Amino acid sequence: MTASGDDPVLLRTEGRAAYATLNRPKALNALTLGMVRTLADALDTWEKDPSVGTVVLTGAGERGLCAGGDLRVFHHDAMTGGTASLDFWREEYRLNARIARFPKPYVAVMDGIVMGGGVGVSAHGGIRVVTERSQVAMPETGIGFVPDVGGTYLLGRAPGELGTHLALTGRAIGAADALLCGLADHFVPAGALPALLADLAVAPAHQAVARHAREAPPGELAAHRPWIDSCCTAETVEEIVERLAGHGDPVARKTAETLLTRSPTALKVTLAALRKAREAGSLERVLDQEYRVSRAALTHHDLAEGIRAQVIDKDRRPRWCPPTLAEVGEDEVNRFFAPLGEHELGLAAGAAEGAAPSARRARHAGNCLDVGDRA
Repeated sequence: MTASGDDPVLLRTEGRAAYATLNRPKALNALTLGMVRTLADALDTWEKDPSVGTVVLTGAGERGLCAGGDLRVFHHDAMTGGTASLDFWREEYRLNARIARFPKPYVAVMDGIVMGGGVGVSAHGGIRVVTERSQVAMPETGIGFVPDVGGTYLLGRAPGELGTHLALTGRAIGAADALLCGLADHFVPAGALPALLADLAVAPAHQAVARHAREAPPGELAAHRPWIDSCCTAETVEEIVERLAGHGDPVARKTAETLLTRSPTALKVTLAALRKAREAGSLERVLDQEYRVSRAALTHHDLAEGIRAQVIDKDRRPRWCPPTLAEVGEDEVNRFFAPLGEHELGLAAGAAEGAAPSARRARHAGNCLDVGDRA
């Protein structure tokens, strides 16, 4: 299986390894539906190929593995009532589940920026490698969206309330903190990556990675965990913000200020999604839930507005609606989790009960405009 140098995903095999390289460096390797399909087809082929012992995922360019999905597509659909985003999410989430249960070692090289959908194609893998350049994040609340691609599953299993902190703030973390939160397994210096990639072609994956793994430089989250845990155990986002604002640590108070810049609706839905994910059990059930949430987000004012402010106009001044946490009612939050009937993703129904992922062992009120009003 091969691909030309201009293809958005480059595929090759060498020795006992198969390599997939996300190849849109000018777009920070942002995922498209075609790329998702190419990766899914490649996994099908490589699973059946007895000569392939390891699958390796990397990103082209110097900036990162993958910055996520194409936000301009989401914005267009949110403004016009289009459905391309729904098709993308359906196949992307299926790929995330496929990666988690892939029966051969799946080595994700999480070098540089790894955000949103980039986390989905890497952090569900069996062997996840970070470097001193890694910046890992689920930044969705800053664009009026909610962590998806199994992000609520991963963050819901982070120690204490670290996952809640990362999900609400969208904060990017480095190698040591990614290891602490269970989003990565090994630290390898960036300068050693060429040798690691070469070794994966000739040695079993765990041996090759162990040969190059080192202790990560110190992170930041461990020192902040006492106030993160005490503040983020609160029942509501409002109480979390209140606890943070009243805390003696200046970083906690700064975090409260950060949360007040995020979409109030996205914050409340994210907290609910994360806590539901902790009780869901399987990754497939969580992905089914995330698909419901994503579909609902596509019809909500804040997704289009958040992408406009951050990506389209870049004025960094989103006008959220409702604009405050107090104005986001329980009924509005519950709308994001409503059953979809024939439109359900249905991953949980097709998954074997009890099987463990291979990696781990209604319209809103007020003055907000709906999709049809904005088109």
